Amino acid sequence: MESRISLTKHNSPIIAAAIHDGHYIPQQLLDNIKLKEHERMREEDPYTAYVAHLPVNTVVIGNSRFIIDLNRPREKSIYKTPEDAWGLAVWKTPIPLKHEKRLLAYYDLFYKQMKQLIEEVIANHGGFVILDMHSYNHKRATPHTEAPAIENPEINVGTQYNSSKWHPLIQAFIDFLSQTTIKDHEPDVRENIKFKGGAFANWVAEHYGAYGCVLSIEFKKTFMDEWTGRVDIDHINDIQEAIQSSLPLLKKELKKAISAS
Repeated sequence: MESRISLTKHNSPIIAAAIHDGHYIPQQLLDNIKLKEHERMREEDPYTAYVAHLPVNTVVIGNSRFIIDLNRPREKSIYKTPEDAWGLAVWKTPIPLKHEKRLLAYYDLFYKQMKQLIEEVIANHGGFVILDMHSYNHKRATPHTEAPAIENPEINVGTQYNSSKWHPLIQAFIDFLSQTTIKDHEPDVRENIKFKGGAFANWVAEHYGAYGCVLSIEFKKTFMDEWTGRVDIDHINDIQEAIQSSLPLLKKELKKAISAS
């Protein structure tokens, strides 16, 4: 299977990843997909690759999470039942074993490439910060019914797997982002409210937690119509600029944490 893993290297200790941005499904699998295209897009993270387009190392995944989810444990990475996929039946018939093996090989390839990239960044910079970009729905019931803001921050930063040594960096990032301007207001940025981080962040922490941390950033889909896919380009530009403006702070806080080790 075509990997569609786009990796761009930059002389930076920061890695921006958009592992749920992809929508592509190869024809041999698409013929067995039960979901309509708009149903898939609702649960994908469109435009996160746009936000991740920064002067840092970038990793963008072109394949849809509906064939394999790189942010879940390997044994749960293929959605086989509706319970795996927000109640959605993904496949018309059970996925053939030959396709499952190919998808799991692709999963392994992704983690092999991330291992190589992270170790290269550590060798060059002494540590790293990963900006793990995602987005989430807040009008799940109907196109006109918003989920309560108290439980759904505009930007949720998932950090549960990181070592305590990274708490000052995390807090500095949240404080900074809270004071930026997105759509003419300061965004509601909170930690571990809606999501706390997935299998990718857990894997990074288990293998490289002494050298860096993962900020799993979930943008509430106020920047787009989650039912039609139409984006507000000014809004997404504001988000991208806010993240880009945080890069000097992240580098400074990373350097401080490395020096204190």
